[in-house]
Amino acid sequence: MRQELTPEEKLKPYSRYFYQTPVPPAAEKLAAMERPLEISLALPIERLNDLLNPGYLEAEAGWCVLPNGAAYVANQTSMPGVTVEMLNWWFAWHSLDSLRYKIWFPGAHFGISISDEDRAKVLDPKRSPVQKFQGLTHHVLEDIGGGPEEIAIHFLTPEDAGFDMSRFRAPFIATLIAANGLTRSVNAPPEMPPAPAFMCHTAREIPGGVELRSRFWMGYHMIEQQPRLLLPPGIRIPEFIPKGLAIHSVREYTNLAVLLPKIFAEQQQNWA
Repeated sequence: MRQELTPEEKLKPYSRYFYQTPVPPAAEKLAAMERPLEISLALPIERLNDLLNPGYLEAEAGWCVLPNGAAYVANQTSMPGVTVEMLNWWFAWHSLDSLRYKIWFPGAHFGISISDEDRAKVLDPKRSPVQKFQGLTHHVLEDIGGGPEEIAIHFLTPEDAGFDMSRFRAPFIATLIAANGLTRSVNAPPEMPPAPAFMCHTAREIPGGVELRSRFWMGYHMIEQQPRLLLPPGIRIPEFIPKGLAIHSVREYTNLAVLLPKIFAEQQQNWA
């Protein structure tokens, strides 16, 4: 679903990116998301800190539904020309304007908002780059494969995300984007509660850029630095949901890898 921009949005210098076709992922990356992973290859959320080990895990891409009914998604994105500074800037900067969210993935990202209090934090020059998104909540409207959904994304510090801070350092990790999410279809009946998920994107530097290793545990939140399964008893997430998220993740981060160096060069000083 491709929205039309408002007259005000069309006047913004980055509006041209909205009209560009998203960069297509490599065929093999999409092919990896067609069938579920063997459950034994999924990273248990209790072993989150394995993402701080050197090298790679046995499965860096794929999805599956877990025995307890929760779901798991993994994706790995190489981002040539992208720096850690750019990633931290992006996750603060795009929260200030729906058009900035739309250009990330035109046709699947529809809008974003934050509270006035959080907006003041993003615009506070005394805050560090990560303090401009960690601890804040983004309210987004997007389609991850099953129609438009309203998602509240509450970003966490590495400590609150459950990472061992004695190991949280380069070269194994350079920055982290982690959050608890609550998702609800815009067409859901009012009595249906939002669905929980925990996500983390660990970034480490590679020659010529960064590498983003994404993980989602649908059905979980990280609470007091510990994973908590929040699914009601007997509930099992249908396979099409993690599969849709996996394909969406491949597409949106493939596009961001190409967009980010351009938009950062043009807009890094333009916060308002």
